[in-house]
Amino acid sequence: MERTYQVTYPCDSLDRKPIVKTFDLFDEMQDWITEEVEERVQFFVDHSPFPISDKERQDQEQLEYSLIQIKEI
Repeated sequence: MERTYQVTYPCDSLDRKPIVKTFDLFDEMQDWITEEVEERVQFFVDHSPFPISDKERQDQEQLEYSLIQIKEI
């Protein structure tokens, strides 16, 4: 039985038009999520007016992962 995964990834908790992607392969989904989270965290670091500590970077990464919803369809 094939599974398809739907990932919903808003930019914040109030985002009305989040990114919604579907994947046939779990590994493909996982790779996309990892890359997307890394891009968003790097954007946060690059555009911060203040230096970002490792702890703050980890907290931002955790926040990004908390926004993601995965559903088997």
